[in-house]
Amino acid sequence: MESMLVPPWLEPLLSTAFFSVCRTHGDAARSECNMYCLDCSGDAFCFYCRSSKHKDHQVIQEMQIRRSSYHDVVRVAEIQKVLDISGVQTYVINSARVLFLNERPQPKSGKGVSHLCEVCARSLLDPFRFCSLGCKLVGIKRKGDASFILDNNNKINEEGISRRVSNEEEELRQGTQQQQQHIIYSTTPSPPSNSRRRKGIPHRAPFGS
Repeated sequence: MESMLVPPWLEPLLSTAFFSVCRTHGDAARSECNMYCLDCSGDAFCFYCRSSKHKDHQVIQEMQIRRSSYHDVVRVAEIQKVLDISGVQTYVINSARVLFLNERPQPKSGKGVSHLCEVCARSLLDPFRFCSLGCKLVGIKRKGDASFILDNNNKINEEGISRRVSNEEEELRQGTQQQQQHIIYSTTPSPPSNSRRRKGIPHRAPFGS
């Protein structure tokens, strides 16, 4: 039952140590081991190892592991392509929405906290069930009422969310343009009025006889 809810590469991914220097390409500029191959489910590797050893594998290059306060995170836009991340708290870091791979230690939650992780009791910003992929994995093992496996419903929901986000961004862009146009129109000076305009119709002086 549990194997049907969790892909076989997830637990090795969560237990992998990232950001060590590659033994083969240690002198290169991009030698940090921050990538992982779903087909191998082995150790983390660097950009150059991907090019030489994993070019034909299902590599999560677009889903590079990143760091936030010394904890490993992954971008939501990348992980949701291969994993059902519903129920996991997400955060916006450096203008990108991410989630944490594993549980993070924290002080005891204070009073008035509305949302807590079901596994580690970490305080959450929003009404999610888990603070990380690791805690969701533990929750699946305990209750079996969640899953990491994508299905057709997940894909439909993701498509709907993508369309909704695109529509919201388009509305925001149009609203911003209209606001900018209003500012331009309202700040454009009107032509000065001619306060010394002559009254009546001018008459030409009569010719002398």
